[in-house]
Amino acid sequence: MYAEPIKIAILAMGGEGGGVLADWIVDMGEENGWFAQTTSVPGVAQRTGATIYYVELFPGADQPDARLPVLAQSPMPGDVDIILASELMEAGRAVQRGLVTQDRTTLIGSTHRVYAIAEKSHAGDGRVDSETLYRQIRRAARRLVMFDMAATAERNGSVVSAVLFGALSGAGVLPFNRSQFEATIERGGVGVKSSLAAFADAFDQARLTQSEVSRPTVRAREGGQQDGGDAKSALPDPASVAPRHPKVARLVEHARGYPADIQPIVIEGIRRCVDYQDPAYGRLYLDRLDAQRAAPGGDDIEMMREVARHLALWMTYEDTIRVADLKIRGTRFQRVRDEVHSTEEQVLSISEYMHPRIEEICETLPAGLGRWLSRPHAVHRLVARFTREGRVVTTSSLSGFLLLYGLAQWGRWRRVTLRYAIETTRIEAWLQRLRTAAAIDPRLALEAAKCQTLVRGYSDTHERGLRNFEVIMTVLDQHAKALAPAILREIRNAALADEHGRFLRDTLVRRGFPVDGLFT
Repeated sequence: MYAEPIKIAILAMGGEGGGVLADWIVDMGEENGWFAQTTSVPGVAQRTGATIYYVELFPGADQPDARLPVLAQSPMPGDVDIILASELMEAGRAVQRGLVTQDRTTLIGSTHRVYAIAEKSHAGDGRVDSETLYRQIRRAARRLVMFDMAATAERNGSVVSAVLFGALSGAGVLPFNRSQFEATIERGGVGVKSSLAAFADAFDQARLTQSEVSRPTVRAREGGQQDGGDAKSALPDPASVAPRHPKVARLVEHARGYPADIQPIVIEGIRRCVDYQDPAYGRLYLDRLDAQRAAPGGDDIEMMREVARHLALWMTYEDTIRVADLKIRGTRFQRVRDEVHSTEEQVLSISEYMHPRIEEICETLPAGLGRWLSRPHAVHRLVARFTREGRVVTTSSLSGFLLLYGLAQWGRWRRVTLRYAIETTRIEAWLQRLRTAAAIDPRLALEAAKCQTLVRGYSDTHERGLRNFEVIMTVLDQHAKALAPAILREIRNAALADEHGRFLRDTLVRRGFPVDGLFT
């Protein structure tokens, strides 16, 4: 007889079936003569973490003289027998909360990664290192059963909850046999065939992976700016690039004149600029890069790498035209369809929430008209009144698609827009600063090049990042000859840590730089 209940914590994000998994465990326990109870502490989907489902099982419910046990409603640190985690970060959160202990806990989870909102919204590279996370998890648990459960679910047309249930059975940590697990799925009556297939696949993998953990894999969720794996740094092999357009082919051939170490970055920069605008824009990217390379100190490999990367990112800034273009691409529709497992017979509706401010509207117009509208007058106030609230655009409908299609087509005239004129001025000023700084200290120019990472996103995110960037550039202009590269790096990291500029201001004050007039 068990002296204490079996305590199980399930950490899963919205849409992964964590509630279904908890209900399966409870149903299985009750069906086989156990007391069972489940509670949940909801998170806010992917924004602030997973929902924690907590299950306790206690034997004896089928005994005639059984007394109703008092079961806990939430997991306590150091007092959990089994952790079920839907992905690697959730397993890491369980370790962080103290729910995983070396003397007691069996951790069953997936090795795939889903970037958290905090990782994707960080001003720099905010990703948690998957290898480090994995090592911490392995050290913390008494027993580990982990493999890529997202791939297993996709392979069987099911969801992660069915895979976790199969792994739980295969791990043999509950006093129930396989047929009892499978009978539970069958009683549910929903998606039985695919769930049983995923269960069987996971059961076999769990038997083979007792403490043998596969290498973590990363899959970026919709909404991130990059795709999967180490996609923020992944670039194509130059040898694999075979552009069909003759103008693009000439640009790629030009890029092969750069050192081999940075050719992939230069070619990716060309690809981004051509995709963003046209081959002539890719030519402009190379012209700017060539000018930097020819400047004193510009032939340093590390400097060329950073300039090539950050120049491409800046030249492909996210304006309203770009956002509209990305929202209506066929690849996006297909990606959404794949993520929700929609079949050809099903009707898929996609609604986008969009909130362009009057500033974005002005910047999308021809430069002269945009500057006129941006000044305070009756027309400005009228337009501003209609942009105070966002709107939902259903891109899967004809009207919604045509609305964004028309805006995306305006991209062929992007060069006449106010935003293009503004960004061109900013880019040229930044490149000139790099040349000036390189003449003083190439290491200072390298740190200044990396400051571009602050200029990202659109709307309020872009505005805050640009404000911090301009503060740092002002400090560089005023103190270049006395500014050490390490100090500039410290200042940049402070800006990356807090997009609102509080850490940046405190760091400047601590380092003795005057801040009057910088944060207006």
